[in-house]
Amino acid sequence: MTESTELRETVRLRYAAAARQVAESGSACCGPQAVEVDEGFGSTLYAADDRDRLPAEAVAASLGCGNPVAVADLREGERVLDLGSGGGIDVLLSARRVGPSGRAYGLDMTEEMLALALANRAKAGATNAEFLKGTIEAIPLPAHTIDVVISNCVVNLSTDKPAVFAETFRVLVPGGRIGISDVVADDHLTGAQRAERGDHVGCIAGALSFTEYRRGLEAAGFTDIEITPTHAVADGMHSAIVRATKPTSPQ
Repeated sequence: MTESTELRETVRLRYAAAARQVAESGSACCGPQAVEVDEGFGSTLYAADDRDRLPAEAVAASLGCGNPVAVADLREGERVLDLGSGGGIDVLLSARRVGPSGRAYGLDMTEEMLALALANRAKAGATNAEFLKGTIEAIPLPAHTIDVVISNCVVNLSTDKPAVFAETFRVLVPGGRIGISDVVADDHLTGAQRAERGDHVGCIAGALSFTEYRRGLEAAGFTDIEITPTHAVADGMHSAIVRATKPTSPQ
């Protein structure tokens, strides 16, 4: 196996285990046990009102570093895609925001997370939500079909981030936008220094720097790029809000 294949399998196994933990603890009298994550990650980053409106299993499976739905400015009737949708928390919140005339898609490569997300969709009665199996480097949707792409601490896990940015750009309609929560490193940190602060599956070692993130989005064709740190997740590592736009005409 190549290093990138091994890393992807490590990520898959980690999230499969998290999904099983939530599913297996869901029969407990007090509801499912939340997946244990480091401070700065998880469901506490969502407003209590949002958490209370969702199935407990969707909240318990939250592993992200932010709340992309809160910053994506979703509107009635829009089509939203969540990259690495996990247990479905951001898809279900998006489905509520875009309403019956809109649609929210979730994309995940882990069978166990997809099964959990489908169960959560049924509990939430979200008929305008759909979950797809696949990788964020090869999105199984046609070009120009999505208005907004969101993601919650997943892009840093990819071993081919240029492909993620290119595929995100491809599926967006002209004028479409991204609202992503991700871990971003200070520019002075080397790859080795990032790895010293945490492993790849923990969303640290694979993080891009601020400059690398901006250059990656620019290379894919995005404009109006904003990368705003929100809170620290390690020394020199930040959860950040990433916004950018696909131009309405070729640049």
